[in-house]
Amino acid sequence: MSTMTVTSMSAVMADSQPPQPVKDKEDDNFERDLQEMLDDGPSLNEIGSTVQGGTPNMMSASYSGGYGTTTEERAGAATQGRLTRSFTVPPATSNIPLSGPQSNGDFVPKSVSAVAQSKLESIKDWSVNTFKCTRQLISERFGKGSKTVDLEMETKIESLRDTQRKYANILRLSRLLTQHYYHVVQTQRALGEGFSELAQKSPELQEEFRYNSETQQALVKNGEVLLSALNFFTSSVNTLCNKTIEDTLLTIRQYESSRLEYDAYRNELEALQLGPRENAVGARIEETKRKFEEHKLKFDRLRADVNIKLKFLEENKVKVMHKQLLLFHNAISAYFSGNAAALEATLKQFNITLKRPNAEKPSWIEQ
Repeated sequence: MSTMTVTSMSAVMADSQPPQPVKDKEDDNFERDLQEMLDDGPSLNEIGSTVQGGTPNMMSASYSGGYGTTTEERAGAATQGRLTRSFTVPPATSNIPLSGPQSNGDFVPKSVSAVAQSKLESIKDWSVNTFKCTRQLISERFGKGSKTVDLEMETKIESLRDTQRKYANILRLSRLLTQHYYHVVQTQRALGEGFSELAQKSPELQEEFRYNSETQQALVKNGEVLLSALNFFTSSVNTLCNKTIEDTLLTIRQYESSRLEYDAYRNELEALQLGPRENAVGARIEETKRKFEEHKLKFDRLRADVNIKLKFLEENKVKVMHKQLLLFHNAISAYFSGNAAALEATLKQFNITLKRPNAEKPSWIEQ
């Protein structure tokens, strides 16, 4: 009875529905492919999208559509699941270590750490050495600390410094004399040109203007020779005073600095040896003794260097100044006596090249 009723009802519904269009072969193939895709879809597409995108409603809709819905509803649900699928970008990773109890959030290479440690040690040693030397210097100034004194060396050093001061004064005066003579020569040259011009424009005084012009030109020529000799003299004295002697004084300053360090560590070692003997003090005595030996070797080496340089400087100073003083005397005497031949011979004797006013620009020493 029930089977007949369902059959009759289906027939009535089929008679009441409008006629359906005839489907061709391509539509049948499309529906079959869509059906196969939907049958395989719930377990792969919807579940995968639910896990990755976090949409649990789509999963329930997919399962419910697979059993109790029509084909069109299931297709729409699958399409909506694919369109609303979202992906979460995984976080970026890095090889740089993260902050922890050992790194404290900073990544420091070993080489940088070693260099920083070395600089800190050097700064520490410099600070300790400076403190000891300053304390030794203050003790010497107030007469409370012992000082190593070499009377012979101190006498030579003081004599050298006094010699440098006197030579610097000679150099200053000779430069001033050279500058005055330069202006005199320039004035004589301008005066000779003025006499020559007036000799051409004044026929009644032509002879007088002419021989005065020749006299000034001769003085200009001799003055240029004298200036060359004076420039050579000032250049040599400048080299001796500001280079040769200054080089020796630089070594002397290094010697005095090493003497101060030597006395500082010597006094400290003596104070430690006179104090109580303990384990910590013993280690400190050994370290101080080691540094004292290092500074003693440096002090002895610089003292020997100072002795050698003082000896060679004295020999060099005598040779240089003997030549320069002879040149200065001969040039001045020949110029003021009016002996042009002797003045030219003086330049040849000392191999001095005469510099003409338009030949080359004067050096900074000449200026």
